[in-house]
Amino acid sequence: MKEVNKEVLVTSANKLMFDMSDEEYNNLLAEFDVIISQMNLIGDIEGVDEAIPMTFPFDVTNTYLREDVATPPMDRNEALRNAKDVVDGQIRLPRVVK
Repeated sequence: MKEVNKEVLVTSANKLMFDMSDEEYNNLLAEFDVIISQMNLIGDIEGVDEAIPMTFPFDVTNTYLREDVATPPMDRNEALRNAKDVVDGQIRLPRVVK
């Protein structure tokens, strides 16, 4: 597992284009230490590797969903009609990650 340190957090924050104070980095590092120690405790439980992961605690059957019926696709011009910025038939979005 890659070690989580302040340098890793600063690099990640820069890639996601947001800034944090030194106090926030220290708080986040402390939270990561707690999470990693808890994960290590779970890993020490006997037989945990053989356990089947549970995704939801109850059996769920969805009977209220409609049938999936294929319909003709929407025309491209109609789909792009409400887009703010269209370039070469595609919607241009603002950059959010470096």
